[in-house]
Amino acid sequence: MDYKIFLTVFTAVFIAELGDKTQLATMLFAADRNVSKLTVFTAASLALIVASAIGVIAGGLLSAYINERTLRYIAGIGFIGIGAWILFKV
Repeated sequence: MDYKIFLTVFTAVFIAELGDKTQLATMLFAADRNVSKLTVFTAASLALIVASAIGVIAGGLLSAYINERTLRYIAGIGFIGIGAWILFKV
């Protein structure tokens, strides 16, 4: 295992997920006294695993047709576009 890549991906995803709507929704589900915290944790964890698996599979498929540099540009433009949309939406 390449620990440098592992730590880079872990850190990026961890920071991106902190305080986002997924975490807030999970906190709201866990705040219900009648709900098992283990059930909420398990369901939220599995949802993130499946979403990540889709990302890994999509990235693997795209890399077969588009080179890595082009994918980075596309991702960068996508993030800038989302950021601009959020800024100007209000």
